Amino acid sequence: MLIQRQQRKKEKGKPQMQTFVNIFLGFFIFESVGAAPIADTITYDSEFYDIPLEELPHPFVYDENKQFDQVKAETGTALPSIIQEIYSSAPLTEETEDEASTLKLIDGSSAQGSGVLGLQTQDGLPTCLLCTCLGTTVYCDDRELDAVPPLPKKTMYFYSRYNRIRKISRNDFANLNNLKRIDLTANFISDIHKDAFRRLLQLRELVLRDNRIRQLPELPSTLTFLDVSKNRLGHKGIRNEAFKDLNELQHLYITDNNLDHIPLPLPESLQALHLQNNNIQEIHEDTFCKMRDFTYVRRALEDIRLDGNPINLSKTPYAYMCLPRLPVGNLI
Repeated sequence: MLIQRQQRKKEKGKPQMQTFVNIFLGFFIFESVGAAPIADTITYDSEFYDIPLEELPHPFVYDENKQFDQVKAETGTALPSIIQEIYSSAPLTEETEDEASTLKLIDGSSAQGSGVLGLQTQDGLPTCLLCTCLGTTVYCDDRELDAVPPLPKKTMYFYSRYNRIRKISRNDFANLNNLKRIDLTANFISDIHKDAFRRLLQLRELVLRDNRIRQLPELPSTLTFLDVSKNRLGHKGIRNEAFKDLNELQHLYITDNNLDHIPLPLPESLQALHLQNNNIQEIHEDTFCKMRDFTYVRRALEDIRLDGNPINLSKTPYAYMCLPRLPVGNLI
């Protein structure tokens, strides 16, 4: 009996002992966790930037060759194609130091003695610094130029509007065989050499409006667009048959020039003829049509402007029989 009572006391004390052990272990674990060090957070202050690269918590992996190649590739793709064309060149092979240091112009010629980006203008500046050169186009608008600047040989489009150019010499466009458009609007041009444009066999568009021109020069047969409006051509400024051989001319603008006649003959290719605000007083039956050929039809010439002239178009009705549309002007 005594032994049974002792066993019961032991079994009764086991739960109490287990509870005590659990409480002790829990308290020990809590203390251990509380005493564990906390990882330091990175603070971006001035002290952090003084840490050497190898002592950073997460060191960077830096491959010099790889990074350099990547930068070169990104730079190459970021450059505009026009700039790449200008500055790209074949690798240097067995060149002397003088040859290697000689810069090239847009047309590939040497820049020695002529500035870095083109021949020097009268102001002592390279053309492509004074003006803006983009590929084969040169913009010299509103630069206070008093003469046509030297242009790269590959120039195709030249704009020099709103300047002070007074004269076009024979050699201003010499050897520029790629020129397709010249725009000299709003200068003070009064004198043009007769051969200034004649030798430009690729020239398609010539704009000379708003100047002081008294005599129209010889023109290349390749022209499709000619604008000499707001000049001083008057009675003798256009020679006889000036447009006869311009077989590709489509647009001819001669407004505000004090003309007293329509310059004949007009090329069959002509589509638009603007002669507003002149002094034209009459039109003949063969001005646009053929007097003795009533079957002749001039289909291309659809835009004729004669408003602002002292002329009564209703007096010559047979002069428009071959045209697809009547001219614009005074019909009373």
